Amino acid sequence: MRLSPARRHALADLALLDEGCVRMAPLLVVPALLREMGHDPGQLIAEARLDPALFADPENTIAFADGGRFLAQCATRTGCPHLGLLIGERQDLAVLGALGHLARHAPDLGTALRNIILFLHIHDRGAVPALWVSGDRALLGYTIYQAEVPGTEQIYDAALAIIYRILQGLTGPGWQASEVWLCRPRPVDSEPYQRLYRTGLRFGAEHNAVAFAAAWLDRPLHDADPVLYQQTMQEILALSEQGGSDFVDPLRRVLRRLLVGGAGQTETSLEEVSKLFSIHPRTLNRRLRDQGTSFKELIAVTRYDMARQLLRDTRLPVAQIAAALDYTEPSAFNRAFRRWSGTAPLAWRAANALV
Repeated sequence: MRLSPARRHALADLALLDEGCVRMAPLLVVPALLREMGHDPGQLIAEARLDPALFADPENTIAFADGGRFLAQCATRTGCPHLGLLIGERQDLAVLGALGHLARHAPDLGTALRNIILFLHIHDRGAVPALWVSGDRALLGYTIYQAEVPGTEQIYDAALAIIYRILQGLTGPGWQASEVWLCRPRPVDSEPYQRLYRTGLRFGAEHNAVAFAAAWLDRPLHDADPVLYQQTMQEILALSEQGGSDFVDPLRRVLRRLLVGGAGQTETSLEEVSKLFSIHPRTLNRRLRDQGTSFKELIAVTRYDMARQLLRDTRLPVAQIAAALDYTEPSAFNRAFRRWSGTAPLAWRAANALV
């Protein structure tokens, strides 16, 4: 089978996704949801200063900050603090577009999830997914890296629900999460979360993630088509290689994934990261220098972005954030953060706490 011209056109459209933006696909359910709650979606869309035409096509894109602000506004106006959860539970694998098509035809669950992690940037350039495996447990998580994004509680609620529904869709009957981790504080009413997930809930967690038995990663996917898988993979690889002269964005995405996944100094060294791109470290340095930056600077900027997000969106102690970002001592993290921001981490958290 060949991909249709319309399919190829949709894939090509994804190349226009800018840094800090996300496809509109997850938000297309919002107008109907607002109507069900007795609210005029047109009015809320206008108040958010969004173009109503955005909601006409899943391939349209929206800035991460604008999407988060809209979700926060809708949650406030509807009096529904778990609006993001309701948005996420209405999704399935199709929300990822071409990437969902690739995952659907992967040979097994582990390959499907690794493909989603590797190529999510064609759908979402404001966050990174990660897969952690420890013993017999796997965790599939999602971390926003864009700094100062409003409405992150709603975004994370939606993202975790989407992750859960995608896992359900890929595995079929018999799969069940063993636990769901949410960074948000425990809500006054956790029943909507329990109703969807039907498992243990850990609020105030270190990560936003869905935990499940690692044995599922080796399970073959039913009805997967290897021909469609290879064809879609080639399309997405070609798409990812567009604009290959700009080496900074792909490198940033790799560094974020490594840091989110708990990589240490060895894994995030120039030598090891160069191997991921199959080029010599000197070549990597030269290409970055040609674009006005350096490997050391990119590591620092990536850590600073992630530090601000963790300080603002979680209740993690500074020592744990320092460890998560691979600082050997909290004092080293404190010095680095003060150098970046001009203030101490706890002072920054107090000044930028979510209201």
